[in-house]
Amino acid sequence: MDQRLPGFMLNGETATVAAAPGTRLSQVLREGFGLTGTKVGCDAGDCGACTVLLDGEAACSCLVAAAQIEGRRVDTIEGLTRSNPLTGALQASFLRHGAAQCGICTPAMLTAAMALLQSGTEVTEDSVADALGGVLCRCTGYRKIIAAVLAVAEGPATALPSNPESPVGSRIDRLDGAAKVEGRDIFGADETPHDVLALRAIRSPHHRAAFEIGNVDAFLAAHPGIVRVFTARDVPGRNCYGVIPAFADQPVFASGETRFRGEAIAAVVGEPEAIQALDLSAFPVDWTPLTALAAMDEALASTDLLHSARPENVLTRGRVVRGDAEAALAAADAVVEGEFETGFVEHAYIEPEAGFARRVADRIEVQACTQAPYMDRDDVAGLLGIPPENVRIIPTAVGGGFGSKLDLSIQPFIAVAAWHLDRPVRMVYSRSESIATTTKRHPARMKLRIGASRDGKLAAMDFSGDFNTGAYSSWGPTVANRVPVHASGPYYIPHYRALARAVHTHLVPAGAFRGFGVPQSSIAQEQLYDALADKLGIDRLEFRILNALTNDLPTVTGQVLGKGVGIKTCLEALRDPWRRAREEAAAFNAAQQAGPLRRGVGVAGMWYGCGNTSLPNPSTIRLGLKPDGRLALHQGAVDIGQGSNTVITQICAQALGAPVEAFDLVSADTDLSPDCGKTSASRQTFVTGKAAELAGRDLRAQILRQTNAGETATIRFGDAVLTVEDGERVRTLRLADLPANDLGYALATEQTFDPPTSPLDADGQGEPYALYGFGAHMAEIEVDCELGTIKVLKITATHDVGRAINPTLVEGQIEGGVAQGLGLALMEEFHPGRGENLHDYLIPTIGDVPPVETILIEDASPVGPFGAKGVGEQALIPTAPAILNALHDAAGIRLRRVPATPDRVRAAILERRDLDRP
Repeated sequence: MDQRLPGFMLNGETATVAAAPGTRLSQVLREGFGLTGTKVGCDAGDCGACTVLLDGEAACSCLVAAAQIEGRRVDTIEGLTRSNPLTGALQASFLRHGAAQCGICTPAMLTAAMALLQSGTEVTEDSVADALGGVLCRCTGYRKIIAAVLAVAEGPATALPSNPESPVGSRIDRLDGAAKVEGRDIFGADETPHDVLALRAIRSPHHRAAFEIGNVDAFLAAHPGIVRVFTARDVPGRNCYGVIPAFADQPVFASGETRFRGEAIAAVVGEPEAIQALDLSAFPVDWTPLTALAAMDEALASTDLLHSARPENVLTRGRVVRGDAEAALAAADAVVEGEFETGFVEHAYIEPEAGFARRVADRIEVQACTQAPYMDRDDVAGLLGIPPENVRIIPTAVGGGFGSKLDLSIQPFIAVAAWHLDRPVRMVYSRSESIATTTKRHPARMKLRIGASRDGKLAAMDFSGDFNTGAYSSWGPTVANRVPVHASGPYYIPHYRALARAVHTHLVPAGAFRGFGVPQSSIAQEQLYDALADKLGIDRLEFRILNALTNDLPTVTGQVLGKGVGIKTCLEALRDPWRRAREEAAAFNAAQQAGPLRRGVGVAGMWYGCGNTSLPNPSTIRLGLKPDGRLALHQGAVDIGQGSNTVITQICAQALGAPVEAFDLVSADTDLSPDCGKTSASRQTFVTGKAAELAGRDLRAQILRQTNAGETATIRFGDAVLTVEDGERVRTLRLADLPANDLGYALATEQTFDPPTSPLDADGQGEPYALYGFGAHMAEIEVDCELGTIKVLKITATHDVGRAINPTLVEGQIEGGVAQGLGLALMEEFHPGRGENLHDYLIPTIGDVPPVETILIEDASPVGPFGAKGVGEQALIPTAPAILNALHDAAGIRLRRVPATPDRVRAAILERRDLDRP
């Protein structure tokens, strides 16, 4: 029961609150005082997103009870921003260094850093890592956060204005950054409408089960405040959705049988207090566990089909064949082969899924965290049986996505409930609910054979891969079709066969996760390339340089890219670091003699096609010149931390010849902005950026026509007046004299770009992508051969980004990708039904991520905006294989299953020692 608790100091003022003594301080701050800069990511003290200052020391507010704050001082990011100049300096440093990406952990990072800076402790890299070690970040890779805190000791950072002559290439602060560092960004759980109802889902506790729902009326009568229970029969339209319409197969609520642990069968909606107090075990349902197909081999051999129209439980197949791989392997001078496995990997974004829906007459509005607002709109429309135009999706700030927030999560539940009840309905996933029910990286089982001639030239590859797509399709078709295109790596292979299958099992659906299966295949191919180089007696880096694709060599799909193939340059840029690192590792190992520590160096290359595979992939940008002289950029590419709000504005500004400061951003609201496609596949800088370039160029042409000026003229944007300088001539354009369009713009344009691709034929030959990003990573590691532990000492990352639109943001993407690649290599594996929290499921902390040296290569693509390519997924792909190759270099072991946990590493070392004994 709530009671008036004794007072405390909140952000410098005396405060009291009515709450139960055991109420979490995080809940008190957010719901009692509206201080939503304190985020909630786990309610277990694992993520640190709720960090506040308690009597000047950093504390997880989710672990502090309301009764414990009597007479104490609590400071949140909001109060620190208002009252502490040091906070302003730290916030400016975060922006200058690119230390805020999605922003969900940023207030906590800043708050923990303030505790350090005000403590009198010497500020060093180690002390920063210690002070911030309790706050997890999934986006940045931590290195820029450390740099930002260290820089404050040298004085406050200042924001640099963009160069009006060249916004592209400028290291400007992210345009949406101030709200992130001040804790003002609105994430999915940060708004609660008046008169809102809350919703919780009833989910299966079994991997597969039949079920029968009991007496719902009696349940409602026994639980005052519960308004209604929804089941499959309450879905007004089609009880089926999916990110790829042709493969859509997932119901909002299961009917009669569930296919994975965590699948929803019903939703309970009621007043927030009643829902919060509800014991879900009281819901009337009888479960009958059924035999579940948990392994791909079981599913492939079974006549018990998860989906009746999918024989052998195969969702789909992918195929790329060029030449005669079998004959070329038979003729090769050297052949290596191996089988590799990866497991489920959880996205572990710090923001659990959250949002609310409300009915507005015959329309539904859904405000939630998402990567794909127009895809959400179309699926919600189908579920409700209404036209897509009657659905409005309002994306909130997204606290990390990495692919999983492409799929629907809370949206179907709240939309159905709000549609029926005509009251706002809100849902916030718990951390365990988020981990248990949302999509994962596909587990993979891959077999490869690779052959080469004695001079080191690759001759052939034969690849087969099965990918566990779980109970429903999600992005399984994309993975099965993308992997065969990419399994060669960025190398010329004249004879090639790659076959892939997406296989259904009774496990959580697998979907998109930063690379669509390519990180898995890269782990296999890059380790075997090392083995092949060793067998031929060729330096491992030089072997890759020898075989690297060039502008004129065909890919395995027969595509000749012509320009912008920068992989050889990326690899060549590693020659000096490679030589230095190998010499240092050899010297260290020689000095160790019989000690347990060994150092190793590994390298891996990568390529990644930007955008959809051989499918339409358009983005549309609307740009308007307002009568006051400011520019409205309707930019529908959801920024999930990668920086699209900033980068796309820079591109448009460059094309138009306007300063970035003249732009007002109009968000990715389906009522306000055209469709810029989903934020995935490293497509937004490329595809939406190109549409923004076209829009900028078109609006510039309109202005020049209005003033009869030449193409080289300079446009000055003033207050309701444009000044156009064309050599000696100066013209003015009074915007009030121009007729406004329906949106109130004096001049406007809408431009669409769809990358030029072609369909793949039966052998996978064609042009699946208009451009590729390229890169290579070198890992330096230290292995304790007695404990099996691996410490990554440094990553050197070279990436061909075509043109670095904003180098700071590019570096941030690379460092964040490195951190996730490190997790894939060394610690991350999700087991459905276990470890559904952030203390059992481990992700890299600030102490795990080493220094990252980034070398940017700009081999411009003729298709990309000002030559730019995507880098979001590319940054992750080569990290894990580089680390695994370094492990072999250090300890002589080749791990075929990741992650390389200490037990697996130690077991492999012992096995090798047994084999080495005479």
